[in-house]
Amino acid sequence: MHKNTNSNTNTLRFSVLDRPEQLKKIASTKFDLIIIGGGVTGAGIALDASSRGLSVCLVEKKDFASGTSNKSTKLIHGGLRYLKQLEIGLVRESGSERAIVHKLAPHLVVPEKMLLPLIEGGTYGKMMTAIGLKVYDMLANVEGDDRRRMLDKEETLDKEPLLDNAVVLGSGYYAEYRTDDARLTIEILKKATEFGATIVNYCEMESFVYNKDHIIESLNCVDKNTGNTLNISAINYVSAAGPWVDTLRKKDASMSKKHLHLTKGVHLVFPFDKLPIKQSVYFDVEDGRMIFAIPRGRSTYVGTTDTNYSGNLERVVATEDDADYLLNAVNHTFPGLNLTVDDIESNWAGLRPLIHEEDKDPSELSRKDEIFVSSSGLISIAGGKLTGYRKMAQRVIDTVLKTVTDDKKKSLRDSITEELPLVEPAMTSDEEVAAYQKELEIELKKLHITDAYYAWYLCTTYGKKASTILEKAASFTSTNALENLIRAELWYCIHFEMTNSLTDFFVRRTGRLYFNISSISTFLDCIVDDFVSYLNWDTIRVVLEREKMQLLLKDAETYYAEEFK
Repeated sequence: MHKNTNSNTNTLRFSVLDRPEQLKKIASTKFDLIIIGGGVTGAGIALDASSRGLSVCLVEKKDFASGTSNKSTKLIHGGLRYLKQLEIGLVRESGSERAIVHKLAPHLVVPEKMLLPLIEGGTYGKMMTAIGLKVYDMLANVEGDDRRRMLDKEETLDKEPLLDNAVVLGSGYYAEYRTDDARLTIEILKKATEFGATIVNYCEMESFVYNKDHIIESLNCVDKNTGNTLNISAINYVSAAGPWVDTLRKKDASMSKKHLHLTKGVHLVFPFDKLPIKQSVYFDVEDGRMIFAIPRGRSTYVGTTDTNYSGNLERVVATEDDADYLLNAVNHTFPGLNLTVDDIESNWAGLRPLIHEEDKDPSELSRKDEIFVSSSGLISIAGGKLTGYRKMAQRVIDTVLKTVTDDKKKSLRDSITEELPLVEPAMTSDEEVAAYQKELEIELKKLHITDAYYAWYLCTTYGKKASTILEKAASFTSTNALENLIRAELWYCIHFEMTNSLTDFFVRRTGRLYFNISSISTFLDCIVDDFVSYLNWDTIRVVLEREKMQLLLKDAETYYAEEFK
């Protein structure tokens, strides 16, 4: 196990309370590397760079993981469907990476067995499925109980009784990993901070400043909290801005024939009692695509769509057509449910920043990442997938190191992220995670919370940091034990997770907008009061925060006639 050996003794906490000091530091320091974009790709780059010994600054114009990195299918998966496109390298890398990330945060990257039903007239026959899953296991170095099995009809219906008995012939049964993409991003950023990285959200890069040779020498930024401007500088600059990568390349006048192709993915969330599947299913849709249905706590979520997108990057929403498509897919696969739009509890809609390829449908576009290097020095990375964040970071830093002096290179370590636990105290196995979850159940009962869901939620959200939250919860005195718990969560997220707004907390730190949406209205007022207490919000700020939260609540519960332009 690696310890933080960074010699920087001036490391600031990853806390919004340290924000003024963080802004002073980034304005007065010349860094080895500045990263624009605080999604999982930027986070991975920050951790790889800082743990090697580079001085790092990361700026994000909104909140961390507020774009694509909070809107995925929330799987660290091997990319079985990429076999169909013969993307062998992508499958091999994804397969090996998912095992590594599971090892780094086993409470957050959780084994999830997947059932792939074989149906009459389906996309995959028994022989092709068996061969495909075997090749998948070989490429991904899958071992032990995670290796694929082929099940007959009876075994398949035993695994998932809601499947259509009339058409199911059997199934493939294989392993994936479920995660919380926003939480993963936050934990990576927190770990980078431990290695001295200076990381700030709500700090927007507005323009590049060039020297006489048109090489970038600094960035002009604005602090979205205060409106104050600041100038920050580094030796190297990386854009990991996801769907906004081309926006920055245009600012840099470095667009080329290669450009982004944005596609939209929508997921629907149902209460578990409305879609009570026993386990995750990856199933055929009539148009030849495949859809996931995944149980998660009190919910089951379904996705995703894959459609071309040219609308508003700042407000991506689900449409009536999106909801109809997924509802039809679910009802066709689980015909006894007859789900309607009224059964949907929440939704999310996100963008995939893929690399454009002529004459290809959205689902056919490669998920491989690509790096663009501008003559100005801007290094941009686009494409890729959640599972590959660590390898993408290594490729970016390898590109950065081509410009670093030999003396500087000698002072740097090789990448250590393959062995670096993301959360301390670290858990090292699924068995340890299960045992800790049981401990949480006991501790929660002492706080008069008897629903086992909350032990699962705290364990899979915060790992062993949940114990810190429970200690704090005991200090609150409401007769509503769940109010004490959520207030303790906010205290933790303010002090240790750079939580700067209501939406940061309810959407990306806790996932409540998607998986416990009713709790937001229940506890909104007490959470606002605590924000006022911790961050000295004035009346204007409170009104703005409430308005932003209400808009996200509306979008999560609404299916619009068309996308916003």
